[in-house]
Amino acid sequence: MASQRNTGAGAEAELPEYAGHYRLESCLGSGGMGVVHLARSTSGMRVAVKVVHARYAMDPEFRGRFRQEVAAARRVSGAFTAPVVDADPEAVRPWMATLYIPGPTLSEQVKRNGPMDPDQSRRLMAGMAEALRDIHRVGVVHRDLKPSNVLLADDGPKVIDFGISRPRDSELRTETGKLIGTPPFMAPEQFRRPREVGPAADVFALGSLMVHATTGRGPFDSDSPYVVAYQVVHDEPDLTGVPESLAPLVLRCLAKEPDDRPTPDELMRELRSVAAAYDTQVFIPPPRTPDEERTEAPADGPEAERGRGTAPEAAAEPAPADGAGERPARRLGRRTVLVAGALCLTVLGGLTAVQLTGDDTQPARRTTAAQSTPAGFGAWETAPVRRGGMPQCSYRQERLLCALRGRVVALDPADGRTLWRHDLARTPRSEPPAVAGGLVHPSLDRIGDLEALDPATGRRAWHRDAPAYEGVRAAGDMLLLTRADGTVTGVDGATGRTAWSRRVPGQAVPYFSSFAGEADEPSAYATSPSADGRGTRITAVDPATGDVRWDAELAGSLTPVGAADGSVYLLVGGAVDGDATGVIRYTPGSADEDSRRVTLPVPVGQAEAGVHGDTVYLMGGGGSLVAVDMAAGKELWRLETGVSRGSRPVADGRHVYVTAPDGRLLGVDARTGKLLGQTRPRLGDDSDRVPAALPEPVLAGGHVYAGAPDGTVFGVAGSDPAAW
Repeated sequence: MASQRNTGAGAEAELPEYAGHYRLESCLGSGGMGVVHLARSTSGMRVAVKVVHARYAMDPEFRGRFRQEVAAARRVSGAFTAPVVDADPEAVRPWMATLYIPGPTLSEQVKRNGPMDPDQSRRLMAGMAEALRDIHRVGVVHRDLKPSNVLLADDGPKVIDFGISRPRDSELRTETGKLIGTPPFMAPEQFRRPREVGPAADVFALGSLMVHATTGRGPFDSDSPYVVAYQVVHDEPDLTGVPESLAPLVLRCLAKEPDDRPTPDELMRELRSVAAAYDTQVFIPPPRTPDEERTEAPADGPEAERGRGTAPEAAAEPAPADGAGERPARRLGRRTVLVAGALCLTVLGGLTAVQLTGDDTQPARRTTAAQSTPAGFGAWETAPVRRGGMPQCSYRQERLLCALRGRVVALDPADGRTLWRHDLARTPRSEPPAVAGGLVHPSLDRIGDLEALDPATGRRAWHRDAPAYEGVRAAGDMLLLTRADGTVTGVDGATGRTAWSRRVPGQAVPYFSSFAGEADEPSAYATSPSADGRGTRITAVDPATGDVRWDAELAGSLTPVGAADGSVYLLVGGAVDGDATGVIRYTPGSADEDSRRVTLPVPVGQAEAGVHGDTVYLMGGGGSLVAVDMAAGKELWRLETGVSRGSRPVADGRHVYVTAPDGRLLGVDARTGKLLGQTRPRLGDDSDRVPAALPEPVLAGGHVYAGAPDGTVFGVAGSDPAAW
């Protein structure tokens, strides 16, 4: 790692000359918690000394985290890490000294010399598997394995920086509940359930690290950490350029579920043929030129050029008419969007069941409760496909449209019949089918060719080979496609024809949100950080023309969560990491939007949010359900539900409904915040796995419908949750 003299008048210009008995000579790099210096002991031994940033030294949480780093580094000291020489976590400026290991980081190596060849990369992977085996063997999970934390020494790779590692038996908790890590190298469970991260998260990071080593980019790439977080949880990795000999193993490392990833021992067995002939010299970089010495920036993580290839896909035909067809999964390059607004579904009665395999037109078998309802209508439960994941459903065109792994189905809300089905690639689904221009768009959560279906028959209405794009959102009657260069193309949802194509002023690469609460003149909303990083620029676009309706810059890191009656509602913070600290209702043209800013007494971590009327409901990652009255400017109530996390809350004015990871549907009094009732769990065969995307409940006609992990859709009467 190249060293630099400590110069400048920044926050670290006051650094002490010594840390303990070690004289600090030059700066090796700076990270989130501190600065790493090249130093010498009294005897002249070279060490790397990490000194905590001055602004954090008095923070009890950061000091506790540093104690944990020292303990973890001491615990794993061995052949594949930098051994701890000395430390003083109780000093005024806490510090830790490790043996200095000359050599570049993997980030520097790739930046300087380009991607590794297949032989180099196989040896790197073998060495990293050995390192993880030793780290995990002593009960430590690194949790931040990335190219800048891997040193390429002359005797193989060394893992450094255990600043956010956690012993598996540690009781240390981050008080704020923040997600900690580097999004391009974080595993899905670090976003979904960060307090339950195990050794498999490091294996996922190794897969991402190997993609970077062999291609110069990551398997999930975007300039926005929000987009990367969405891709990590929902999308398939892009392994273009990864050597064929490694790609299958890397793909296994990048499995969404921890149990599907190989262990370090399994990796070593797969790589045994090259591990025995480990050539340490492959990591030694060629001599550097004077120009390189002058221009190289401090290593703080990979900044490689991004890019990936795309190819057209074959579209699937509606199953009832033309049989099944599948197309390969494609990466989704857009941010996760919190969609607000209640959807409608008119259906009455108790609970009956219909099996969708076999005769798709069979009527529902109604229960006694269903038979006693007016007009003989009944709700129903389906099991569309085996191991299909949690169905993602919406209601449009008098159909309940549900997306599952490998299939989209339309269900009759009156009697539970399957009206049609449309087979797709067997990939996880993160969103329900969309409707734009009066047609069903079955798979906008997958990047590829565009197709639209007749909602009455499921037959294909149109299909087109789409140009390369990174994200797509249905808004009004249009589909908005965002390209990597920031160009947005408006496609008519009814015909598939391009209506307009242009850049959005002030938005480099806009990814849009749209909300059902704007039925008359819907807008598409794009956000980006302001130039100074202290605010958010939000732009409302007319989806029919691409014209900007309004543009504003508001203080704070904001995420749109709903819109109604000319106002847009935004969360303050809490988008990918950190907590939601407040809610804003912004009305364009208002004199003082801050008058509609409500600060939460206690932040809500990993918040999902929905809007009904002038009330915003937040569901937190720890189980907190919060109601905020924007008109009154205060928090109405807060309920600890007891679930680990929940779906986006949906409300009808009387009740608030949330789906839990185990398939339960919770009903809460919207006025008091009292839990009134809940349905039984529906876990299915994979009860040890937590779904990546929880489907929001679907409302209408006084009834509530939800999806469950066992692949079923079920319905209950919304008027009396206590009777569930």
